[in-house]
Amino acid sequence: MSGIQDFIANEVKTNDVVLFLKGTPEFPQCGFSGQVVQILDYVGVDYKGINVLADADIRQGIKDYSNWPTIPQLYVKGEFIGGCDIVREMFQSGELQSHLQEQGISIKGAA
Repeated sequence: MSGIQDFIANEVKTNDVVLFLKGTPEFPQCGFSGQVVQILDYVGVDYKGINVLADADIRQGIKDYSNWPTIPQLYVKGEFIGGCDIVREMFQSGELQSHLQEQGISIKGAA
């Protein structure tokens, strides 16, 4: 594994919830990243945002890491969950909230 793959693997494994996005959670730079940020904020989960625009190596590296061609990418407890469409569908069905709770991650409004 390259240094960038090591970096990504470390971030994914040491943070319960990690979002690789274009921009930052405060200022998303694309609509899809913005949607996932809104969902995570609504659910009320603590997560780490990593701005792929700040580093071209990370931007390409995360696509290689997950074998998924698009950004944003959401990881929970080291597991790749998906991009915007998948996260939105899981959120709307309640599956995202259940999955977070099953992984022992506290969310807003959770018992």
